Amino acid sequence: MSYFNIDSIKERTGATNRFDAIVIGTGISGGWAAKELTGRGLRTLVLERGRDVKHITDYPTAMKNPWEFPHLGEVPMELKQKSPASSGHYIFKEPTLHFVVKDFEHPFVQEKPFSWMRGYQVGGRSLLWARQTQRWSDFDFEGPARDGFAVDWPIRYADIAPWYSYVEKFAGISGNKDGLPNLPDGEFLPPHEMSCVEKHFSQQVAKNYTDRHIIIGRTANLTEPKPIHYQQGRAKCQNRTLCERGCPYGGYFSTNASTLPWAEKTGKMTLKTHSVVHSVIYDEKKGKATGVRVIDANTKEMTEYYAKIIFLNASALNSNLILLNSTSNRFPNGFGNDSGVLGKYIGFHNYRGRVSAEYDGFHDTTTEGKRPNGAYLPRFRNVTKQETDFLRGYAASIGSSKMGVPTDGFFGEELKDQLSRPSEEGWSIGANMMGEVLTKESNHVRLDPNLKDDWGIPQLRMSVDFDDNDMKMLKDFYEQFTEMFTKAGFTNIKSMDTKRVPGNENHEMGGIRMGKDPKTSMLNKWNQMHACKNVFVTDGGCMTSTSTQNPSLTYMALTARAADYAVKEMRKGNL
Repeated sequence: MSYFNIDSIKERTGATNRFDAIVIGTGISGGWAAKELTGRGLRTLVLERGRDVKHITDYPTAMKNPWEFPHLGEVPMELKQKSPASSGHYIFKEPTLHFVVKDFEHPFVQEKPFSWMRGYQVGGRSLLWARQTQRWSDFDFEGPARDGFAVDWPIRYADIAPWYSYVEKFAGISGNKDGLPNLPDGEFLPPHEMSCVEKHFSQQVAKNYTDRHIIIGRTANLTEPKPIHYQQGRAKCQNRTLCERGCPYGGYFSTNASTLPWAEKTGKMTLKTHSVVHSVIYDEKKGKATGVRVIDANTKEMTEYYAKIIFLNASALNSNLILLNSTSNRFPNGFGNDSGVLGKYIGFHNYRGRVSAEYDGFHDTTTEGKRPNGAYLPRFRNVTKQETDFLRGYAASIGSSKMGVPTDGFFGEELKDQLSRPSEEGWSIGANMMGEVLTKESNHVRLDPNLKDDWGIPQLRMSVDFDDNDMKMLKDFYEQFTEMFTKAGFTNIKSMDTKRVPGNENHEMGGIRMGKDPKTSMLNKWNQMHACKNVFVTDGGCMTSTSTQNPSLTYMALTARAADYAVKEMRKGNL
């Protein structure tokens, strides 16, 4: 049942709102869709439900010092209490609060705890992301087929490898060529440097294991800009480690600094902000999507826009929400949902594990400056064969720091003197787990039958949780890192359950999964809807499984690949 009178809307808008393509969302994948479609000559409407954020001018906290914040970077308790789901997120801090959605601004229903972090503005969460960018390998794409859990991916590494290269060169990815079959190398700018204690750990792991490699992380920060980055108006990363505030230098990749300005230069892009997409329009006679219904976020008026192709990039769960709300005689259970899997098989990453340790050494060494990156351990469990009592595996991010001088019992001038002394202490190191959560039918989202948001759209009801496989994986992470640290000569080794709930890692995926069979999936190998050929989904909703790598680089590559295919098919008259 529609909240609006659709007939009167059509009458009011007429044929004045027509484009070649519509892109829904301006986050990482939406920005890439806009860039690629406009770059191929398509008049493209880009819809963003939030406000505009201009690169450089709209980063109000980018240059602030810690003491310039009224609450010294913390969020008042009253606001935390009004946003219980999002306030537990690491990005919910005073310097970034203007870029995050509070629970009461767009409520949702949690059947089980879920920390849904959203960014409703131009750029979305590309302003806030952690910038870690690893390629998938065939071990990842073949995972479901190998262990029989979920459905087989319709693509392999060879299909997406050239598109990884394509987006890496434009975005700017720093990293080292490590030659690992389970983590393919990319088109890298010079890597960051590991600390002395991270190098020590890497060397000891290489000495004690043949299947484990501690490497420097791969991140979307410009360590050495190329001409293509200067053409975007971006400059070298200043290593301020304040990326999530928005970077006025363009030192890290974001929609705002990179893809959207590039699309704007073509003269083919129309950007409309404060545009909440209600649903996708399906024409029963034509047998295709003809456009989208959009609600003005401020006036609550609805307008329809029409196009030949539609790219859905609203972020995984909002894309699920839009499709679930897009019902018609042809699709009574949600747009394109002939398989019945829409909203199901939601995945995420397990970030609950942390192991810390100390090293009594390198006393004459310290760190200089900052580094917007860390070390990384690629997945080593169940890569080539099933070897544990759980399916799939985990990766880990690793960081270290020099332990400070003792300050207990010091006050005033003595405390200042103590703090100014060079530390003669050793080092601390910590490993944070990123485990692959299996995409299960029981992990799902659906529309609430009664509750609506401020725009008359049903609220999303979430039922997503960990399972026994995740707990077995967590136990193995503790055991393996305790063993690795012990063999490397570390002491005071501690394991901790961070209790981070699903969603807290920003990596929600699935619900609109790719697959070979229309009976068990929503999208084909081109991210094209099986049941409606002119609709493409290239955000996290398309993911069949989650692997252990950060997903954004894969979204970028899938989007560029799908846009290339869509334009070619449109020009052939197939769409």
